[in-house]
Amino acid sequence: MGLDQDYPIFLLLAYTGIRAGELCALKWRDIDFKEQTISISKTYYNPTNNRKEYKLLIPKTPTAVRIIDIDETVIYELSKHKLAQTQTMMKHRDIYHDKDFVFASIDEELPGYPLYIKKIENRMRRLVKIAELNPELTPHSLRHTHTSLLAEAGVSLPQIMERLGHKDEDTTKNVYLHVTKEMK
Repeated sequence: MGLDQDYPIFLLLAYTGIRAGELCALKWRDIDFKEQTISISKTYYNPTNNRKEYKLLIPKTPTAVRIIDIDETVIYELSKHKLAQTQTMMKHRDIYHDKDFVFASIDEELPGYPLYIKKIENRMRRLVKIAELNPELTPHSLRHTHTSLLAEAGVSLPQIMERLGHKDEDTTKNVYLHVTKEMK
């Protein structure tokens, strides 16, 4: 049902609240397996969706640069994913675009190039359709879900804002207040 890389992609989005652009820009050196953290310091930019012409940019705000704690489930899946990716790299060693991306293309044409945001959106749309869920759900919806789960778990508003890299507390506050209202 799921395509290669779907599980680690959507697990990471759901368990961290990172943006799709941050996920596409993620490199293996950003993941500290021992400390169980992910450093978010860049975002993927490619308005034309030309896979060879991507750019990695610093986030729009200083608060978007952050370190996120991740749990053992995510670490385990990323370890499995890294092993599978190593096999792809070996298979395409002569043409693999080896720039350390966590989520890279495995196709024959451009192996190793980072996945792009539109691809993540299309994959989610496909999974949402298969699961017969609300077709309006997007990768960004997982960010909102993550925020809701943090609020339900009693994580403070400042901690949630820091984890999500929010500068403006209005977005976080709207989700946070909605959840706390329901909890009451």
